[in-house]
Amino acid sequence: MTPPSPTSIATAVSPRLVEGRGELSDAVVRALREGTPPMYAPGAVLKADPWGDDLQLALYLLYELHYRGFETVDDAREWDSDLLRLRQAIEARFLHALRTDLSDAPRTVEDAFAPLLVEPVDLSDSLSHHLETEGELWQLREYAALRSLYHLKEADPHLWVVPRLTGRAKAAMVAIEYDEFGAGRADRIHAQLFADLMTDLDLDPSYGRYLEQAPAPLLATVNLMSLFGLHRALRGALVGHFACVEVTSSPGSRRLAKAMRRCGAGPAAEHFYAEHVEADAVHEQVVRHDVIGGLLADEPHLEGDIAFGCAATVLLEDRLTSHIRESWDHERSALRTPLPEHQRSTEPSTRCVVSASGPTRRIHVRRDA
Repeated sequence: MTPPSPTSIATAVSPRLVEGRGELSDAVVRALREGTPPMYAPGAVLKADPWGDDLQLALYLLYELHYRGFETVDDAREWDSDLLRLRQAIEARFLHALRTDLSDAPRTVEDAFAPLLVEPVDLSDSLSHHLETEGELWQLREYAALRSLYHLKEADPHLWVVPRLTGRAKAAMVAIEYDEFGAGRADRIHAQLFADLMTDLDLDPSYGRYLEQAPAPLLATVNLMSLFGLHRALRGALVGHFACVEVTSSPGSRRLAKAMRRCGAGPAAEHFYAEHVEADAVHEQVVRHDVIGGLLADEPHLEGDIAFGCAATVLLEDRLTSHIRESWDHERSALRTPLPEHQRSTEPSTRCVVSASGPTRRIHVRRDA
């Protein structure tokens, strides 16, 4: 029997509740801590910014009840009618904002995915390209901390679509998910590989550890897949989301693997992305031809939903990228509060040196002459 990894993300561990960021998230936190119905003013949901910290955190907390819950919170709150009523109202606000911003988005699968299948000539707006070519170790650590809310539950919400598929689409989806969950090996589960990456980067790999520091644009990307996953009516959108992730993963993963290697982040940090280069290149073909193709053969009326799921994924990833790049371009953390200083010393061969300049301690890459 293979011994468990020392950084195992044990399923028995539930994260701690964080503090709210406004009326809605405060109401959810208070309700979960006290075991009471959420109390908020009439019209609070409609007044809330659908992209803001308050609404996105409230929705994230409500969704998390369907994953691992929270420390000291009764598991029965997952199906609490008052919390579900609030969640439904917040979801409607979020979904309306998505559909409004995507009113001119493609309506066919071909139109939605065609731009994603061609590597752009100009990569100046690409976050993975920035990290590959000039990113610094402190930025890689921030990126990993941000992405941990997604990657430590990677593939989980996509499993919700399996009982809603049939035939070719179901078989292909399960085949891809089998790889995502380690092909029968606990140490190969992709979420575990990301936990190992975090350990290499001197980050805490505990599930949900960086929720307090996660900004709204990041929360929205995680909420999107939960929204699609929990609603049978949005099964086409979930397939679109899944396909978009698989189609775009391989080139970005190749660049991020190079970034990890260039900055000497560690073997596990590099391995996580190197693993996705080959695996997701194969998955891309399967998801396009068999998952999407099979679903459209069974339910052709879902084509618009698949295209919407893809477009929504691109929209929110672009919003997150803009947030991160704007923060870094202005010499500030993309997190709500900066990470603690990096503790692990780096080898001279990594070409990374530590500078104490700026508002926070920074790791700078020394370029060769």
